Amino acid sequence: MAAPLILRKDDFFASAEQAVAVADRYPQNVFAEHTHEFYELVLVWRGNGLHILNDRPYRITRGDLFYIRAEDKHAYASVNDLVLQNVIYCPDRLSLNVDWAACIPGFNGAKGSPHWRLSSSGMTAIRQAISLLEQESYKTDPLANPMAEILFAQLVMMLKRHRYETDNPSATQQEILLDKLIATLAASLNKSFVLEKFCEQEQCSERALRQQFRTQTGMTVNHYLRQLRICHAQYLLQHTEFMVSDVAMRCGFEDSNYFSVVFNREVGMTPVQWRHHSRRAA
Repeated sequence: MAAPLILRKDDFFASAEQAVAVADRYPQNVFAEHTHEFYELVLVWRGNGLHILNDRPYRITRGDLFYIRAEDKHAYASVNDLVLQNVIYCPDRLSLNVDWAACIPGFNGAKGSPHWRLSSSGMTAIRQAISLLEQESYKTDPLANPMAEILFAQLVMMLKRHRYETDNPSATQQEILLDKLIATLAASLNKSFVLEKFCEQEQCSERALRQQFRTQTGMTVNHYLRQLRICHAQYLLQHTEFMVSDVAMRCGFEDSNYFSVVFNREVGMTPVQWRHHSRRAA
C-alpha cells in the first residue's frame, strides 16, 4: 500500500518564519488524497467538483468554504472547470494577539463545522483581501511576514462575517437569489424541490435563474441537487447501518430501485457495493 501523501511546509513556505501563504490552483485538477504539515482555507470561485474530506464527499461549487486542519485527509475528484484558492498557514508561527479559535473552526482543537458557504456580496471583498495577502506573501523585506499576518487576521474575520451554514436559506435573505437557491437545495436532501415554485415565491424568472446557476456552477439545478443527494447517500451508507431503502428515502428518493440505478450511474457501483468498498478503504 502506497504511503499517504503529506504536503510539507518546506515546499509551500518561503522560510521557517513565514506563517501565511496563498497557494493557487487554476484550475483545480484531480488531486490525490493527502494531509498537510499546515492548516488551510479552501475557497471555491467557479465550476464544480467532488471534495472528499475525512472520507465524507462534498459536492462543491462557487461560494463553498472549507477550514482544513493539518491532520485532515482530503482529495478532489470529478472536477469541471473548478477554480479555487488555498490560503495556507502554520498556527505555531502566528504571533498576533488574535483570538484565532473564535474565527477559525477547528483551529487548535476549536469546535465547528469545516464546511460553510460564502455570500456573493462578501466574495468580492474577500477575493480582494486574498489578493493583497498573496502580494505581501511574496515579499522578502522585514515587514513582509508581520504585514501578511495582519492581512490574514483581517481575512479570517471577513470570512466569519460573510459565511453562513450551508443549508440555511434564511441566512441569505439579504443576498442574491443564487445564494438562496443553493442553500435551499442543500436543505432539500430528503424532500422534493420544484424550481418553478421557488421562482414564484421569489418572484423571479425561472429561465434566467437556470442560466445563471449553470454559468456559475457548470451544472443544471437538477444535476446539482442529485449530486448533493448522492454525496449524502455515500456518507450514510459508509457511516450508518440504515438499509438501502432507508438511505434512499433520507436522500429524497421515494423508489429505492430508482435510487440504486441513479447511484450506480453516478458512483460506478451499487449502494451495497459502495458500502463494502468504502468501509474496507477506511
